[in-house]
Amino acid sequence: MSTLTLDAEALYRELLRGVRGLCAPGTRLVGVTSGGAWLAERLQRDLQLAGEHGVISSALHRDDFARRGLSSAAQTRLPFDVNEARVILLDDVLYTGRTIRAVLNELFDYGRPAQVQLAVLVDRGGRELPIQADFAAARVALAVSQSLALARDEGGRFSFKVEAA
Repeated sequence: MSTLTLDAEALYRELLRGVRGLCAPGTRLVGVTSGGAWLAERLQRDLQLAGEHGVISSALHRDDFARRGLSSAAQTRLPFDVNEARVILLDDVLYTGRTIRAVLNELFDYGRPAQVQLAVLVDRGGRELPIQADFAAARVALAVSQSLALARDEGGRFSFKVEAA
């Protein structure tokens, strides 16, 4: 089996380009905990967008809650009115689509946005639900037995970890 090597910083630059193309005046960035939230934080700064980015958790809407339990990770924080907002939802890795389904349910608990777009660093295929990204910096194939996780060092630089699932 070959080892997958992904340059997370190069992919971030591609994501930055893609999100810049998706942005319109008043667009709000919302990152899925935790990797997506890291991306939203850095994109907010690099794109010099007004206001604050949001963070959204999938924990309360997971369909596998009994198996996964409630994460103690960051809770949802949306520092803007969701109603009629243009939202770019950010995640590090898109796989089955179940996390995105859950965060969409969470987002709609806060209001009815005018538009929601999805941008991801990596789309690894394997969808179980009909969800797709409006922008993906890369598409990769991984074995079902592998997982891909974004990591961030103390300086804010990104890297990927490929692990056995």
